[in-house]
Amino acid sequence: MEQFLIFLQKSPFNMLLFGLALASGAMLLWPLVSRAARPGAAVGTHEAVQLINRRDAVVLDVRDAGEYAAGHIANARHVTESQLGERLKELERYKSRPIIVSCRTGARAPGVTAVLRKSGFAEAVALRGGVAAWQQAGLPLEK
Repeated sequence: MEQFLIFLQKSPFNMLLFGLALASGAMLLWPLVSRAARPGAAVGTHEAVQLINRRDAVVLDVRDAGEYAAGHIANARHVTESQLGERLKELERYKSRPIIVSCRTGARAPGVTAVLRKSGFAEAVALRGGVAAWQQAGLPLEK
């Protein structure tokens, strides 16, 4: 260890390379750390399709009306994030089914998923990457 510190002190370039190695390692680990810190569970597009086809999952789209009208996952229920509290009663009939929460990029869905889980929706999950990931996977949207 002492020899390594002497090596680093010999040249500023060595310190720069060591700093770059640490920074790149941190960037590689960041997705794992940030995913663990997010509230609620998340599924990818493949798992979402399986939940829809095999377990009759409900897709809950929390984007605003303009984004929803531009294209949404087939048969998705539209409840904006701001309306969730007042429209939670409408979703009560889906408590026994999995609920997939989708937004544009997957940033808002985990928060909504956490609210649903606290309200008794045990199988609420977020769509990782949102509708953007859905489109990127080549899956259809309806308008």
